[in-house]
Amino acid sequence: MRNICATVSYDGTHFNGFQSQPYGRTVQQEIEKAIQMLAGEEIIILGSGRTDAGVHARGQVFNFLTESTIPAERWAIALNTRLPKDIVILEAHEVPEDFHSRRSAKRKTYRYSIDTGKFPNVFERAYAFHHPMPLDDTAMQEGLNHLLGEHDFTSFTSIHSTKPHHVRTVYEAYFERQGPMLHMYITGNGFLYNMVRVIVGTLIHVGQGKLKPADMKRILEGRKRALAGPTAMAHGLMLMQVNYLDEK
Repeated sequence: MRNICATVSYDGTHFNGFQSQPYGRTVQQEIEKAIQMLAGEEIIILGSGRTDAGVHARGQVFNFLTESTIPAERWAIALNTRLPKDIVILEAHEVPEDFHSRRSAKRKTYRYSIDTGKFPNVFERAYAFHHPMPLDDTAMQEGLNHLLGEHDFTSFTSIHSTKPHHVRTVYEAYFERQGPMLHMYITGNGFLYNMVRVIVGTLIHVGQGKLKPADMKRILEGRKRALAGPTAMAHGLMLMQVNYLDEK
């Protein structure tokens, strides 16, 4: 058996998330169908993590075991001819048998995009949350800084989280403005269910002046979901990259 690792990008607009579900269209199911058409094997792929319905990815990673002799560098081209247009395999390579795309991951980076323009950008509307009211970028960054490091992020995850604990480490988090578009980038060793979206929803309240930057620390330490703001819309979120080396 060979272990193939691949990087995939997808427009999550018309998907019910990455992971296979009993209902709705998912990225995993589309990829597995393409593999079956190509190699004649019924394979279950292993994703680096789930993305919710409507969330996009530039650099999701998955791996799978196969008996196929197709050269690793040919998998991307071959699968792309069998995949729908909203999924593109960017590259594929062979990895050691014990590699697991989720368990082996060291860092993940997400981006959340907020369009602060008066009118929504018709070409970006599927990839950015439109918020036409002014936001205080400086206050939002100050609030975001309180989340750096290792913390219990219970306040910033869904009450439906099934994880045994909510301790995660945020290595880097910052805002970047490009005209009316405000992007938040956040890198950590892992993220809880809805974690990035709840952080953004709470920071929008900071940007509006409804909360002070220091309130982010109070909310974090309170460890109660009810203390944080709303969950930001899914379509503004994108998984940018998954890293497998112990690089800072």
